[in-house]
Amino acid sequence: MSLELAPITSPTLLDLLEVEQLDRDIYRSIVVFDEPFALYGGQVAAQALLAAGRTVPEGRLPHSLHCYYLRGGAAAKPVLFRIDRDRDGRSYSARRVTALQDGEVIFTMSASFAVFRDSADHELEPMPDVPGPDDLPEWEFERLWSTQARLPPQRTPTTPWPSRFWARSAIELPDSPLVHACVLTYLSDTSTGLVDVPDGAYSAGASLDHAVWFHRPARLDDWVLMDLVPRTVAAGRGFYTGTVRRPDGVTVATLTQESLFREPRAGATLPKI
Repeated sequence: MSLELAPITSPTLLDLLEVEQLDRDIYRSIVVFDEPFALYGGQVAAQALLAAGRTVPEGRLPHSLHCYYLRGGAAAKPVLFRIDRDRDGRSYSARRVTALQDGEVIFTMSASFAVFRDSADHELEPMPDVPGPDDLPEWEFERLWSTQARLPPQRTPTTPWPSRFWARSAIELPDSPLVHACVLTYLSDTSTGLVDVPDGAYSAGASLDHAVWFHRPARLDDWVLMDLVPRTVAAGRGFYTGTVRRPDGVTVATLTQESLFREPRAGATLPKI
């Protein structure tokens, strides 16, 4: 079985996230690029969630994912996803996903899916005091496909990347809660909350681990506000949390991430996020 795929120069977001089934519980990514840059972490996480979601009983939606980035991946090569069906209970399903390139594990994910239930619903944290997206300046995240972003005022105006921004898909998405959860996952690894850490000699590096909790369904072809907040830095690692909110202030997801946080090597340039 050949794993060769023709590179695509201008995929849509839906093209990028799609995976094809090769066997029971074996999937692979479809889009590759004829360029030497690294595989974006949000892309592999979103593809892994989509593959896992296709193995659960109908009507079960993602409610959390926890992942580790173990090796750098290459955007020019397809990724294989192996799914382990840990459990299917009456209301919850648990899946583990192992992502491989060249026979090496580059990424692992544990994901949980649940039947949606009407229950108590309270928003306990106020919406950040930021302007809506319509009259704000545009921001382009390099190598994020079919994505629009708008920048409200930042906590630290001189940072190279925003830690607070509005975002949405620039193309209409299907009426699939799984697809919208995958698009949210794709966005969730964008930028970093560590840009607001007051230490100009150091910078955020590669993602180490990442988690997302999906509280409520949301359409990602509508605007959402991502707000990333640094929490602590120690031992060469930085930890931050984030919220994803609808324009009405309701939180649709919460995320956490830990990344390398070290003094750049001499001559190194900031990565583009």
